[in-house]
Amino acid sequence: MTDAHPEPGRILVGLTAGAPGEAGRYDYLSLPMANRHGLVTGATGTGKTVTLQTLAEGFSRAGVPVFAADVKGDLAGLALAGAGRRAVAERAKAIGLPYSPEAVPVAFWDLFGEQGSPIRATVAEMGPLLMARLLELNDTQAGVLNILFRVADEQGLLLLDLKDLRALLGYVAEHAADLTTQYGNVAAATVGTIQRQLLVLENQGAANLFGEPALEISDFLQTAPDGRGIVNILAADRLMRSPRLYATFLLWLLSELFERLPEVGDADKPKLVFFFDEAHLLFDHAPRSLMGAVEQVVRLIRSKGVGVYFVTQNPLDVPDTVLGQLGNRVQHALRAFTPRDAKAVKAAADTFRQNPAFDAATAIRELGVGEALVSMLAEDGSPRVVERCWIAPPMSRVGPITPEERRGVIEAGAIFGKYDTAIDRDSAFEMLARRGDKAAGAPVPPAMPPRSAKAKPLPTPSPTPPRPAASPGGPGAPSFLPQRTRASVPPAGPAAAPRSPAWGQAAQAAPVPEAESGGFLGGVEDLIGDWWNGGGSSRGRMTNGQLVVRSAIQSASRSVGTQVARQIMRGVLGGLQR
Repeated sequence: MTDAHPEPGRILVGLTAGAPGEAGRYDYLSLPMANRHGLVTGATGTGKTVTLQTLAEGFSRAGVPVFAADVKGDLAGLALAGAGRRAVAERAKAIGLPYSPEAVPVAFWDLFGEQGSPIRATVAEMGPLLMARLLELNDTQAGVLNILFRVADEQGLLLLDLKDLRALLGYVAEHAADLTTQYGNVAAATVGTIQRQLLVLENQGAANLFGEPALEISDFLQTAPDGRGIVNILAADRLMRSPRLYATFLLWLLSELFERLPEVGDADKPKLVFFFDEAHLLFDHAPRSLMGAVEQVVRLIRSKGVGVYFVTQNPLDVPDTVLGQLGNRVQHALRAFTPRDAKAVKAAADTFRQNPAFDAATAIRELGVGEALVSMLAEDGSPRVVERCWIAPPMSRVGPITPEERRGVIEAGAIFGKYDTAIDRDSAFEMLARRGDKAAGAPVPPAMPPRSAKAKPLPTPSPTPPRPAASPGGPGAPSFLPQRTRASVPPAGPAAAPRSPAWGQAAQAAPVPEAESGGFLGGVEDLIGDWWNGGGSSRGRMTNGQLVVRSAIQSASRSVGTQVARQIMRGVLGGLQR
């Protein structure tokens, strides 16, 4: 979108109504303040999704990568230029902006691998706290789950997918008497309950989330060749059928961002903006320990250069401890049909810095579609006076896209094929099976070579650059975070994210500076790479076997040595209950 009054370092939000007899003025979101988080609220049908789309376009245009969950399928329209909808063109004209349709660089993701690249995490990375949340366990059952993770750490059992967790449950039940002496009571009934909950989780399709290759967070921090930030869109329409899985996955993603990104302090613009749609799902019936984790992550992730924007219908959906940290606010209309609605209207109005020109509580009830009360942070960090504002229209398509259009965007993306082939390597399931055979006196088969399985809609994987590693939590990290031992994720930029060539052609990985080579892990990768390439330095397309072995080497090097390395496997939130 072409801004009639362009100014660097700001994103156009819309046009304020102005006082009677005065012309309106443009309202902006300051990029240096964008990592102070934000809130977009309003009743169904008032324009929240279009506001989110406008903000995503603005961040992308400023070179800031974006992550957003597409709950209804409408956000996918960002990938294509606007189709000249009359309402959109009229809104642009009404606020004095030229209507110039343009597409936004987009990467599609999908936990199920159907509408985008698959996203996977290991059970160990998810950690016991989030796994307990996923399995809906009570305190006693969560305690047994913590014992499982401790046993896996101490016995070197890799927890990669759900079958590993199920095998370990059987092992713990079989050795309950021995484990009770060391860790506390492990009741067979409790183990049985966890197994049943695990079955429910599998029936919801959660098995697709767990496994390898695990997501590289750096893939969310890419920019297009023209310098615009990539908008990462998670297809969440099917995922929303399992609200707890949806909310827990997004919380894990936020936690990974916090854990792996280096400290940047106050920067000119964020490294990533994260939109959390249907945010109430994160807080509904959340235990106190999880709420404390959410509050800490939201408070501290700002220093990592990440801005978190919660999108929900009612501002009362967000706890006060989190709400107080959201500085940039867009409030669409609320309908006061019930006492709770009336309370929400008053609460929303009271959180703004009041404007003497109008009553905020009255205005919230009167706002039309695409109109909102807007209060952004000023350059000094103080909230601006609330303004009644017409939201600027997006220049990309408003509405969903066809499956054929989506497929074209996916195949043209830089990550196409990178995560398509699932890898099933030697882990707790296979290790415990060999132990059982040995105890029974049967011949023990050798460790099986890693197996790979293709995701349904995805062809041969594209070559993968070396995995960027992560930094320790950094100053001010909360106590529940395990300390990382990997190097820092390099900053996002065109040089860090070379665009893949056409599918089927080999791609050249971006050169890795010596200072960012990853230490021991990087040395092992280089050694193996030289062996595969006959002593040369070429890094062309790897075979599935090479990808599997490389993944195993990376995991082994991260697990070597001390308790610190074992804690890495717990994920961001794994240590909260220790």
